[in-house]
Amino acid sequence: MSLSKAKTRLAVVSPFLDKRNGTERIAVEWITRLQESFEIHLYSQSVEDLDLTNIAWHRIPKLPGPHLVNFLWWFLANHLWRAWDRRIHGLRYDLVYSPGVNCFDADVVSVHIIFAEYLERIRSDVNPSKSISRPTRLHRKLYYCICKFLEKQVYTNSETFLILISQKTATNLERFYGRHDRIAILYLELDHETFNPARRLQMRENARKKIGLQDDRFVVLLIGNDWRNKGVPILLQAMALLRDLPIDLLVVSREDPAAIESLVSDSGLAGCVRTMPPRKDVEFYYAAADVYAGPSLEDTFALPPSEAMACGLPVIVSAANGTCEIMTDERNGLILSDPTNSAELAEMLRRLYHDQDLRKRLGENAAGTARKYTWERNGRELSMIFGDIVRRRAPADTQTQTQES
Repeated sequence: MSLSKAKTRLAVVSPFLDKRNGTERIAVEWITRLQESFEIHLYSQSVEDLDLTNIAWHRIPKLPGPHLVNFLWWFLANHLWRAWDRRIHGLRYDLVYSPGVNCFDADVVSVHIIFAEYLERIRSDVNPSKSISRPTRLHRKLYYCICKFLEKQVYTNSETFLILISQKTATNLERFYGRHDRIAILYLELDHETFNPARRLQMRENARKKIGLQDDRFVVLLIGNDWRNKGVPILLQAMALLRDLPIDLLVVSREDPAAIESLVSDSGLAGCVRTMPPRKDVEFYYAAADVYAGPSLEDTFALPPSEAMACGLPVIVSAANGTCEIMTDERNGLILSDPTNSAELAEMLRRLYHDQDLRKRLGENAAGTARKYTWERNGRELSMIFGDIVRRRAPADTQTQTQES
């Protein structure tokens, strides 16, 4: 592989990349479109779904064991690997970018969740619960608290440029960390060749057959990791209020399904809820669904609801989900005012089940809204942001080099 010396040298720091998970899928799409303007060096433990022909992958080993242990190792190791490359190989980067909080020295960080707000919302959920074991609760609480500590160090650093994907995030950043400067809002874009109504309808019969869904079942879909934050418990409560209807729920997550299955059993919904693993061709799940529901407790701008919109599905999101910023309630989707109100969510699902015209109107309007957003435009905007940061820093860097010589 030959990397151009004429391009701006960009280090991307992300523990893993693939198209099965929201934050990582966004990073893959952005990196793909940054290659034309930047020489990209990727520090990661695992990379999938990304053409590495013109990208230098500095692979960092992964530690076995609990997620928290590997996360702490990863956070330390990516600093060490870059320091080694700088000292031994003379690699100096014009810009360091991190999707999420992965290091202290990133010049640019894209913000996909604010753990301070998330912990505030789920404070009761980290207390003992019969569906979650004590070691799991402790592990999760430690992980979230460490993430909150790290994000405070990063987000309060006024030298770090923050890329947000919703106005909601900007409000929360100022509320929790007093940040209101060196910020840009970049709404997420979509691959319309993959996500569109015609393709969804074409794939529908095969997708439902492979999953084993009966033709007369009305299917609600939710995709996302950290399923508690995505609103699975509230969605299950809503499903329990709809026992009189032939409704199934698909929950797609890379997390251990055992905890979800325990909640399903407690709710008496066995046989109506399926947990499924993520797929690279995530459109497969949109094709199988009749409605997408995302009652998130906290979400900057969840990608699955917007992809579902592009596919022409009627979508429900909570007001705590930044995706609602491109939606108008009752026009191109339904917005749940309170993400903990299972009765309101159940009523929305009941309406959509009974009203085919409403489903059709919301889906068509949603697809029209989604067509305004493309990854190509996103890539151009991101390149401009990165380029502007490098240009603004250039005089100071040049002065420093002159003084050192």
